[in-house]
Amino acid sequence: MKNNQESFTVSQYIKFLIPSIIGVALFLIPISVDGKVTIGLGILADGLQAFLGDSIPYIMTVIICLSAVGSLIVRVTNLPFIKKNSFLDSLLNIPYLWIIMRFMGAIFAVLTLTEYGPSFIWSMATGGTVLYDLIPVLMVWFLFACLFMPLLLQFGLMDFIGTVVRKIMYPLFKLPGRSSIDALASWMGSGTVGVLLTTQQYESGYYNKREAAVVATNFSIASIAFSLVIARFLSIDHLFVPFYVTVVVAGVVAAMLVPRVPPLSRKPDDYYEKTGKQIDEVVPKGVSSFRWGVEKAVEKADKVKSYRNVVKGAILNVFDIWFALIPLVMALGTVALIIAEKTPIFNYLSYPFIPFLQLLQIPEAEAAAPAMIVGFADMFLPAVIGSGIESELTRFVIGVMSLAQLIYMSEIGILLIKSKIPLSIFELFIIFLQRTIITLPVVALMAHLFFF
Repeated sequence: MKNNQESFTVSQYIKFLIPSIIGVALFLIPISVDGKVTIGLGILADGLQAFLGDSIPYIMTVIICLSAVGSLIVRVTNLPFIKKNSFLDSLLNIPYLWIIMRFMGAIFAVLTLTEYGPSFIWSMATGGTVLYDLIPVLMVWFLFACLFMPLLLQFGLMDFIGTVVRKIMYPLFKLPGRSSIDALASWMGSGTVGVLLTTQQYESGYYNKREAAVVATNFSIASIAFSLVIARFLSIDHLFVPFYVTVVVAGVVAAMLVPRVPPLSRKPDDYYEKTGKQIDEVVPKGVSSFRWGVEKAVEKADKVKSYRNVVKGAILNVFDIWFALIPLVMALGTVALIIAEKTPIFNYLSYPFIPFLQLLQIPEAEAAAPAMIVGFADMFLPAVIGSGIESELTRFVIGVMSLAQLIYMSEIGILLIKSKIPLSIFELFIIFLQRTIITLPVVALMAHLFFF
């Protein structure tokens, strides 16, 4: 070990430090802009979104349509130049089920953009929410997240942090130390960034199947910025400090308990077959965690031989997200919102929560119950339901629960289903219910303490 460290040159240390510092500055350091807490990545994303403005829905509709038509053409014609390009082949040569989903997303996007056809598809409560509110945010966030994520992943920062904090993360959550970066990236920036980070770590061999499933469903917490939006919408932003403290406490309790029961506890400790295990955070005896972390980080950074390949890989990830994920968001997100808005399904599913809420002494339990289940469709829907409730304590509970439940199909769920992480829609719904049942008593107790 000593000889290895002494063999490192100044340029090798710089190769680790400079990209890692830039990555930390962009992803993990909170910045206050006009009273809004965000991160450097958020400033870039918000700036681009403001610059493009109303043109984003048009741009993304074109991309969604190209994705659908292109995948169908490739599937039925078997073009040779597509086969020779591994990226284009994986992007466009897909099963018919996914082609149907892409066409569904394209149809929904066109109908929403033109306001043609049944209004339940394109109204602002359904397709309009997805195309005008959700997709623009995803477009710009994924653009900059994909472009700059190599600064976190490929230059040693994950290896350094993982080695240093493993003694905390493993006893509490049975996870590698690097999972703390996922949580921080989500906390400061966006839950979708955390899922994207987890997916790339799993496919690179740094999480096994169980760890990836646990991190993705328990650590991709909502950002401070979005939490403030929820609090303001529910008119409880004057209680934001106790509100977010409750979110964090409930999230930690869920992260400790949910992975210890099925389906997450039954996930195998096998690594992604195409890459195998690539991680080693165990610190040798007689060596400090910090010193060993630095060595592993410098070794990782030194493996980057071509910055051009890093940039190329980042750009390809952007296209993969835009052409493969966004159409699914448009399709499944719209369907989920239609079910939530136009059918009584979520109301029926919420009936068991009425006596549960009454037992926890939550006022207006019947009105609040649907908010406990509708969050599976979209994270913002519980706040919509809760905004009309008079009790401030109940609105507090609904707001915290919408964030603590964490899994919602209009965004996080679709990203997980599209990924290689072994999680099904049914398993995601079970985990959603588990998080709800586990965190609700915690949230209710803290709400009663704050409103005593």
